[in-house]
Amino acid sequence: MAATARRKRAALADDAIAERITSAIVEHRLPPGTKLGEDRLAAAFGVSRTRVRQVLFRLAAEKVVVQRPNRGAFVAQPSAREAREVFDARRELERVVIGRLARTATPAQVARLRAHLGRELSAQAAGDSRAAIKLSGEFHVLIAQMAGNAVLAEMLGELVARASLIVAVFGSPRAPNCAADDHAALVDALRRRDARMAEQLMSAHLARIEGNLVLRDEADGPVDLVRVLTEIAA
Repeated sequence: MAATARRKRAALADDAIAERITSAIVEHRLPPGTKLGEDRLAAAFGVSRTRVRQVLFRLAAEKVVVQRPNRGAFVAQPSAREAREVFDARRELERVVIGRLARTATPAQVARLRAHLGRELSAQAAGDSRAAIKLSGEFHVLIAQMAGNAVLAEMLGELVARASLIVAVFGSPRAPNCAADDHAALVDALRRRDARMAEQLMSAHLARIEGNLVLRDEADGPVDLVRVLTEIAA
């Protein structure tokens, strides 16, 4: 069984490795500031350090990882200024994206969003906060993908990952990352093809998330890198 697991890890493509690391970050399993040691990552994925290094450079370009000279790679630790700028960018981008989708949304697309929202609500009801966080971010990316512009969807995916980091650093434990009621209202506006309302709801939704942030620095304790990434694969 152990040998089979090692072979499965060795077969992972760079995209899969990047996705697993990003998922661990987005789900707050790897807190900001966590060191991403090449040796440990290579062992966790059953690949060479060279491949790990390539993936880390890619994630650094996406701003979810930072490379520090002579120290290695770490999960990014955003500043308060970056938090404001990321949410400002998201408001501008997502207002355009949802406005586009609202003008063309099909019943099949609305049904897919409702199904996704149902999974988000189920995760929240089960107390699975990590799954709820991941599904919440994916909801926003799914809207961008449905809007039909792959470049905008890619840009938003990167911003959502960075926003998740920001919530991990500055989020209030008493306030949710994304309110499912807000998502339900967005889906309803899309169903009605009400572009103006959809844009207003999205702007208000993102403003509420930003308004729940407590802009102060927090220190995070060390985590077991290999254990976290193994759990992501399970």
